[in-house]
Amino acid sequence: MKKNNKKQFLSLIIPSYKQEKTIIKDLKKILKVIKNLPYKSEIIVIIDGYIDRTKEKIKKAHLRKVRCIGYKHNHGKGYAVRYGMAHAKGDIIAFLDAGMDLSPEGLEALLDIFILDNADIVIGSKLHPNSEVTYPIQRKILSWGYRTFVKVFFGLSIKDTQVGLKVYKRKVLEKVLPRLLVKRYAFDIEILAVSHYLGFTRIYEAPIKLSFNSWSSITSRNFWSVVFRMMWDTLAVYYRLRILNYYNDNSKRKWQYDPELNFRINIG
Repeated sequence: MKKNNKKQFLSLIIPSYKQEKTIIKDLKKILKVIKNLPYKSEIIVIIDGYIDRTKEKIKKAHLRKVRCIGYKHNHGKGYAVRYGMAHAKGDIIAFLDAGMDLSPEGLEALLDIFILDNADIVIGSKLHPNSEVTYPIQRKILSWGYRTFVKVFFGLSIKDTQVGLKVYKRKVLEKVLPRLLVKRYAFDIEILAVSHYLGFTRIYEAPIKLSFNSWSSITSRNFWSVVFRMMWDTLAVYYRLRILNYYNDNSKRKWQYDPELNFRINIG
């Protein structure tokens, strides 16, 4: 990692839902990585619904550089990430899934590429040749199907859009966030597709370490319901992008301003 970026500020968003059992352990792992990076930094944990003791545990731990915010009701990962981005102070804004299936050590590789290539966005990718990935065959099949679907409908050259580790320039988010609608399943593809549509085409992929051990979403009764909703949300993004021109500046009056997210006040 080059040493000429000390004055840049990194905000790392951690969306959290029912993480009271592991959140402190997870944050300590992340802090070990953050302290070795040449950036001023903050970690923002977003509590996606106050339904357990995650917030209380974080406050009691008094972890340096960790800020905890959230809201009463669960809205989904996409909403949580956007909420965190709206409250971030950084010039560089990243997010990492809680739970540590994804190693936080991968953040350094993303930031190296981000600086070296002057990227608009860098995304973790399971398909990068240097990635170390372990996850169930069902997930691999689903991931392949969704990648094919995204390539056909959006024409993006990105191989893997869904990994929960990404880094953004602040100016990209300033332009993109007020236009977004998806709160849950297709948040990743919406922000990437809209960013590309607005001219932020310097989007690169980076290696990750992923060890996916949870089978619950694969075997649960609502699995196919989740798959259907993800596909539906993705098609809705395509419809707004290609048919309605919803994300165009001329459609600004139609954008659904959310006062809780408060994007237009806190970003920019």
